[in-house]
Amino acid sequence: MITEGLVKRGNKVRLLRDNVVIHEGTLKTLRRFKEEVKEVRQGFECGMAFDNYNDLKIGDMIECFEIVEEARTL
Repeated sequence: MITEGLVKRGNKVRLLRDNVVIHEGTLKTLRRFKEEVKEVRQGFECGMAFDNYNDLKIGDMIECFEIVEEARTL
């Protein structure tokens, strides 16, 4: 279940087990029921698949984030 914010397909992900980062990568697929979706909002359940990682266990925490680069202005 998404506990906070918005998750988008293609976001960067950080997987934590016992508060230790065990994997950093990219969110490959995002599903609601059997349908592939672009985003899922807070309070909804979803399925996720990650690039080059599939060893999830009960209790693992998934952090999804987006890197935004902004040009400097004076």
